Amino acid sequence: MTNDYTHEKSGYTMTTVAEEAARCLLCHDAPCSKACPADTDPAKFIRSVRFRNVKGAAETIRENNALGAICARVCPTEKYCELACSRSGIDVPIDIGGIQRYVTDFEQQADMKILEKAPANGLKIAIVGSGPAGLQSATTLLEKGYAVDIFEKNTKPGGYLTYGIPEYRLPQNIVDYEIKRITDLGANLHLNTAIGRDITMDQLKADYDSVILAVGASEAKMLPMFDGNAYTETAVDFLARVKDAQGQIDDVPENAVVIGGGDVAMDVATTLKRLGTKNVTDMAYEEFDEFRASKKELAGTREAGVTLVDGYVPTAIDGNQVTFKHRNIDAEMTIKADKIILAIGQAVNTDQLGITTEHGEVSFIGYRTEDPKVYVTGDIAHGDKTVVWAVRKGKEVAEEIDNALMGGNRK
Repeated sequence: MTNDYTHEKSGYTMTTVAEEAARCLLCHDAPCSKACPADTDPAKFIRSVRFRNVKGAAETIRENNALGAICARVCPTEKYCELACSRSGIDVPIDIGGIQRYVTDFEQQADMKILEKAPANGLKIAIVGSGPAGLQSATTLLEKGYAVDIFEKNTKPGGYLTYGIPEYRLPQNIVDYEIKRITDLGANLHLNTAIGRDITMDQLKADYDSVILAVGASEAKMLPMFDGNAYTETAVDFLARVKDAQGQIDDVPENAVVIGGGDVAMDVATTLKRLGTKNVTDMAYEEFDEFRASKKELAGTREAGVTLVDGYVPTAIDGNQVTFKHRNIDAEMTIKADKIILAIGQAVNTDQLGITTEHGEVSFIGYRTEDPKVYVTGDIAHGDKTVVWAVRKGKEVAEEIDNALMGGNRK
């Protein structure tokens, strides 16, 4: 069963990627490019692939997105570039994510070195958190000549990329290689280093020219009725445990209930099926037209054989039996399961960081806090919570810091 968890779906070959790229209409206005939150230019890299210039395609992707190989796999392209694709009006949109994956895989196999660090400008930036926004802001700053130190409380870098996204969707070796590119550029990673325990915000502000808070929503939410229940586990803990063990856990349940309707719930449900759980039922508060999960993840969950039940909320738990009531109709059901997994969202922990958040975000628009040395980015900044949006926010906060510190003197 482990192979099902670690097995990533095959990508394009040189022949099939050329066939897919040949379907591109080469639009003059390239609506796909305008729809990318990170400002990647699919029209340009697809054109390069059509001319067999894979190196040129890799340069287009990588110069804009330090996490190009990761976004190729986990970006909900059906919401962005592929939704805008002109080909949609004829048959189906170009598989932009699949083409990007081929290019970045080729780039990795050829060990291309596309990103370059600029000469040192004598300024130092501290980044708290090594998730996607922190990694992208580090890359952009290194390319501008800053020294960068990243402080990560966990034993491994990557945040949710490492601890949350299942192996079959995002192999850890891809995450590791993307991070290695950034450390090869010069970023210093300080693992097992928590703010307030190992180093204080005051120390960071004294030692660095700017501090970026790039902490993500890493803590699981718990419904009070499930607190302390022996059969209940949070999605955050479950996904991290399975990924760390590469699927080789010894407590795979026979029957499981997942509670939640977002992408994390879909990841949990599909992971359970890949581990061998016979019966997986996903109970969602949302009705089907309200589901927060991407169409791609929802389709994958259905394909895996998960039973999806919409519109129900848990009202009681007795041991391993959970009772649910429908939100809008007079209906109730009780399900008995060996494992109950809560995927009802994550919370942000900003203790010791000197900022406040409401519903997981700071109250202001933008990146600079009231303290002129401190910036925020990633999940706690306003905007979508996808990886591609993290890339966008990472670039934008780096540009804002550069403008503030260089005073418009950069040529």
